[in-house]
Amino acid sequence: MAFGDILEQVGSTGRFQIVHVTLLSIPVLLMASHNLLQNFVAVVPPHYCSVHANFSQSQLSPEEKLLVTVPLDQAGEPHRCQRYVAPQWHLLDRNGSFSSEEEQSQGEQGLAVDLQECRDGWSYNMTEMTSSIISDWDLVCDLRSLKQMGQTIYMGGVLVGAIIFGGLSDRYGRRILLLISNMLMAVAGTCAAFSPSFPLFCLFRFGCGMALSGLGLNTFSLIVEWIPTRIRTVTGTITGYCYTLGQLLLAGIAYFIRDWRWLTLAVSLPFYVFFLISWWFHESSRWLALNNKHEEAVKTLKSVARFNGRHEEGEKLDIKMLQESMKKEMSSSKGSYSVLDLFRTPKMRKMTICLSAVWLSTSFAYYGLAMDLQKFGVDIYLIQVIFGAVDIPAKVVITTCMSFIGRRPSQCGALIIAGVTILINVVVPYDKQTLRTCLAVVGKGCLAASFNCCYLYSGELYPTIIRQNGMGWVSMMARIGAMVAPMVLLTGDHIQWLPGFIYGGAPILSGVAAVFLPETLGTNLPDTIQDVEERELQKSSKMPPKEAVILQDTQANLLKQAA
Repeated sequence: MAFGDILEQVGSTGRFQIVHVTLLSIPVLLMASHNLLQNFVAVVPPHYCSVHANFSQSQLSPEEKLLVTVPLDQAGEPHRCQRYVAPQWHLLDRNGSFSSEEEQSQGEQGLAVDLQECRDGWSYNMTEMTSSIISDWDLVCDLRSLKQMGQTIYMGGVLVGAIIFGGLSDRYGRRILLLISNMLMAVAGTCAAFSPSFPLFCLFRFGCGMALSGLGLNTFSLIVEWIPTRIRTVTGTITGYCYTLGQLLLAGIAYFIRDWRWLTLAVSLPFYVFFLISWWFHESSRWLALNNKHEEAVKTLKSVARFNGRHEEGEKLDIKMLQESMKKEMSSSKGSYSVLDLFRTPKMRKMTICLSAVWLSTSFAYYGLAMDLQKFGVDIYLIQVIFGAVDIPAKVVITTCMSFIGRRPSQCGALIIAGVTILINVVVPYDKQTLRTCLAVVGKGCLAASFNCCYLYSGELYPTIIRQNGMGWVSMMARIGAMVAPMVLLTGDHIQWLPGFIYGGAPILSGVAAVFLPETLGTNLPDTIQDVEERELQKSSKMPPKEAVILQDTQANLLKQAA
């Protein structure tokens, strides 16, 4: 008897599993909200220098004050970061004969006076949000890079959280770490909403990033470890779509809550409720048994049996039966392996390098597009909905392609098409907003599809004995890509087209690198490093039932990494 047989005995698809998976999936909706929150809390409103502190002409209209205070930039708009040293009264013409074009003409002729920085602060035109961290803390002009730094710090929290909470979860259990993560997200999010300064805001957002990793890891662990193998892939896919729906939910919440502090609070307060609900969750009996807590494991299994209406079957369970079942569970995990084994042999080394490029560039370009909605010149609420909705057909298409034409061409195609569409957008004029948005949506959909392919393909490439080490490594590369993505936007201050070129070039290069990966469609899963080294010498064969079961387990394990 294996552990799966015990799970069937107490009810593997009963009321407990339905309630358990449902309650665990609900917080995933708001995980997406925290990941993409900066799209709304860090909106950069139109702004220009405030009038001089000793400005005395109160009878002037706002337009007239702007005319005599702020020069025009090259686009004919009020300059965002400079003003005249002294008000230019001669620019006023009550009869309207002196226009802004004349002002610009005078500047070209060298008649303009000296300019200075915005010494008295900025005036903001708050149309999309009533307030943002940009307007509250003046993160513009010389401080504009701090906006991208804030998102990078948040993604750094996601990376650190994955490292810390991953190890603690294996040592202390999934349930207690889920409780801690829910409380950390609630407290850190609340503190971020009431932050009096930008450094404190970044500190608390770092905590939110750590909590996000803990939530993702332990949520998916508790889901897949309480359901049978035959429905793990389906359940994992449904849970993944909760994240997609969360992107749409964020747009709706942000549309009705235009103040960044209340918005941050709105997506953080529910985690206090999730924390209370988490006390009901049962610890993974599989984890309890593997950590020699057999009495607790049996007690938990009997509780699940009662919830599923299988009281009699549950009472038949005992410690001896559980220990016997776990012997087979432990037999496949003998030996000690580390991340170094991913680079020890030639083919493992080539495979790991190529997969690292695929994961890093996918995450890099994905967040490069998803975290800069304002550049498309379209309503940010609408484009957030479109960007979220495109993930649904994208995942359906890539799943179909992987099943019929193979993993490698699907992975390469998704990355190269994404890169090409991003590069095309570099040369499309900014006034072609519809075309630019359509290209961005196609690119973002392809990158979402690439993510979907990454999880399955990587799990099939790595051998069983170091599969989790391999997935941990490539997931870390993805988080590094997410951290770097916001900072690349700063290169646009010097060369306008450079960020788009980098975001588009990276997926194309990694798509080419993916060509050197072996195809896994219809082949047996490797169990050892030697199997990987000899894979190209083996003929492809139809996957037998035993391997199909192992593959389903692999897919379920990969979902745990999707934080």
